[in-house]
Amino acid sequence: MRYDRRNLFLLMGILLTTVRFGIAQENADNPAKKRFGRFVTITSPIDDQMVSEVTNLALKLQSQAEREDREAILLLEIEPGSSRFGQVSDLARFLTSAEVSRVKTVAWLPRTIDGTHAILALACHDIIMDPNASLGDIGRGAALPDEERDFILTIVDRRRNSRLSRAIARAMMSPAASLLRVSMEVAGGRKETRYLAEDELRREQDNGAVISSTETVKEIGSPGLFNATDAEAGGYLVAATCRNRREVLALYSLPLEAMREQSSRTDPVKVRLIEIHDMIEPILGDFVLREMRKAISEGANLLIFDIDSPGGFLDTSEELALAISDLDPRKVTTVAWIRKGAISGAAVTALSCDHIVMHPEAKIGDAGVIQETAEGGAFERAEEKIISPFLQFMADLAKRKNRPPAILQAMVDRNLTVFQATNKQTGQVTYMSEFEIKAAPDEWTQGNLVPESREGLLLTVNGNRANELGIADPPCSDLDELRLRFGISETEPLVPKARTWVDSLVWVLNTQFGGFLLITLAIICIYIELHLPTGFFGILAVVLFSLFFWSRFLGGTAGALELVLFLLGIGLLSLEIFIIPGFGVFGVSGILLMLGSLVMASHTFAGMTAGEGFEESLGSLGSLAGALATVVLVAIVLNRFLPSIPFLNKLILTPPGYAASGPGAPMLNPSLATGTVTGPVLVGEIGRASSALRPAGKGMFGDKFIDIVSDGGFIDHGTEIEVIRVAGNRVVVRPLSSGTDQPV
Repeated sequence: MRYDRRNLFLLMGILLTTVRFGIAQENADNPAKKRFGRFVTITSPIDDQMVSEVTNLALKLQSQAEREDREAILLLEIEPGSSRFGQVSDLARFLTSAEVSRVKTVAWLPRTIDGTHAILALACHDIIMDPNASLGDIGRGAALPDEERDFILTIVDRRRNSRLSRAIARAMMSPAASLLRVSMEVAGGRKETRYLAEDELRREQDNGAVISSTETVKEIGSPGLFNATDAEAGGYLVAATCRNRREVLALYSLPLEAMREQSSRTDPVKVRLIEIHDMIEPILGDFVLREMRKAISEGANLLIFDIDSPGGFLDTSEELALAISDLDPRKVTTVAWIRKGAISGAAVTALSCDHIVMHPEAKIGDAGVIQETAEGGAFERAEEKIISPFLQFMADLAKRKNRPPAILQAMVDRNLTVFQATNKQTGQVTYMSEFEIKAAPDEWTQGNLVPESREGLLLTVNGNRANELGIADPPCSDLDELRLRFGISETEPLVPKARTWVDSLVWVLNTQFGGFLLITLAIICIYIELHLPTGFFGILAVVLFSLFFWSRFLGGTAGALELVLFLLGIGLLSLEIFIIPGFGVFGVSGILLMLGSLVMASHTFAGMTAGEGFEESLGSLGSLAGALATVVLVAIVLNRFLPSIPFLNKLILTPPGYAASGPGAPMLNPSLATGTVTGPVLVGEIGRASSALRPAGKGMFGDKFIDIVSDGGFIDHGTEIEVIRVAGNRVVVRPLSSGTDQPV
């Protein structure tokens, strides 16, 4: 009996070696149908994130297998450990579902696996183990609950692994189960070896089966843990034994590239959902960049961009795409979630993400570059000098995210046609332009035209088609399905980070009207402050100018340079008014610097031609001219009606010749109100300050009540003053020294 068993094992070993050689030889003889695959390590514990990573990889292999009509192999290197039955069963159920029917699953076990992790091995088509490894004892010395046992048996009943039977699975699940190796005769006189439990053997005998021999593989009470070498020799459970990954690849004739794994994070998923809705313009772009920086600083490792946009500015779209694509995928995974549409610049932003997940009916594409005509109000196709760099940008973006460059370029160039291309050596299917295929005729075979890229069309596809063309992941119907896809816990909130009222305020203030209003009101406040030195309107002017530059900073059109130039202009103008006599170089330079900074802060001028930049500058100067004209009109009105305007009349002294605006309104001393309103004065003439000079105010010279300006210092109300300079209507005074005794 011992001699027969040894010969039987030897014969089975020879047969297994022959089968293994035949599998490898079949793939080697038919390179066009070579398998492709990818390793993924199943770590402990198996959580939602691990389930999502394996799910995404399997779906990706399924899509490629359907597209290329080749067999895909997913190799699961299962590590020892303990995991919740729920996560394990979810993954096992998915691996045996029709969603991945074109993917062959292989469990690679370099070490002994027991507990719930063994269930994943049973769900695979093949089990490959290290010769010294063992598999089984799912309950770890105890019998499994009925619901868990029933689930495992349903997996076994699908007959994915021909070397696995219900009896073997039951032996793994309960120490009370036994396992027998039975040689029996079947139809035609053939002998067959089966692995049965005792009750199954009795049923076979009752049915008249001819039993040649029976051998106990597992006794009742012993753990159902099976050694790889014994199982391979016995022809059950294990397809083959290998000592490392390279031997596994050689067994299935897979290239070394299959050992390259996707980056796997051990940290729990921390997700942020950022909305990109409406038109993509600098304000929205800056908002998205701020939210990205904030999310990453708070430890987020999964960024989901909820995109629903018709596109927008080219510069902003490129800036967003570069910022997203530059993120390290080993630390942060980026996902574009498209429920309705990502068109034009929005498509560019989406294509910069690691994953694109679309609703089946959502749209992506049509990224043609247009520009406003010289007349304004209409748009036309951009010049080639703008399109050509953008085409190269799209090609580089495609290579960084492993997408077909021709597909992305066909979204930009309506004259570019794309064809299906098949690699003559590997059978890989991708999509290329006719020029790319002809550049490597020995490597690629040209296939059918991609109909969405017909001449005259900018390529636009829905979610299903985007997946077929290799630019998007398999579609999802809603956020709940997206959660499962990326292992996002149900307790993790998916509240979108949308623009707040602050972002809306920034947008309003960045409009042409908003800028015009801020500048106009600020200058009016300065004018009023010069006439009513209360300090209130001066503070208000500072606030308005601060709002202008703050909105431009957040809008991305202003930087430190514009602010420095504006402050320098204010400094020069103040120097001219308060210190240097007359009005000359300092005053003019200050005004020009302030105007220039306001113009520069209104536009970025990036990516513009010289003509476009000049037109933008003229537009901004026109707005400033309109603001100044408005200020002049308001000044005329204020100069005429200021003493009688409610609220303002409480802040000034009513000059002689004006009626009081109310019974409680402040008035000049009647002794000072007997003369004429204004009149010329001479240098050296002595008078008295009728109001505080900060530095402007009112003064009384005999019977003349006039506007005066201090020579620099503060002069209090009632102080005796002396005229030191007269230039037209500008009268400059200084306080009279204490030793002077002159009558007023």
